[in-house]
Amino acid sequence: MNQLNPKKLLHSKWTACHPVEKQKHFEVTRVVYDASGQVSDCRITAVHGGQTRSIDWRELQSSEHWLQGWK
Repeated sequence: MNQLNPKKLLHSKWTACHPVEKQKHFEVTRVVYDASGQVSDCRITAVHGGQTRSIDWRELQSSEHWLQGWK
């Protein structure tokens, strides 16, 4: 389980344990908070390909799927 603070998500770097669409390294490029301060939208961008997609930020806590940093 990766320790994750939603306020420090922006610009954090992640490595997918199983490549996603042939991409392995990602950076969180956009985080949107709702009125109550909860994360309502989180977007990650592939470092090499540049593709952006939305992700539930809680998925990043799963160490089976994501490693923190670029490894």
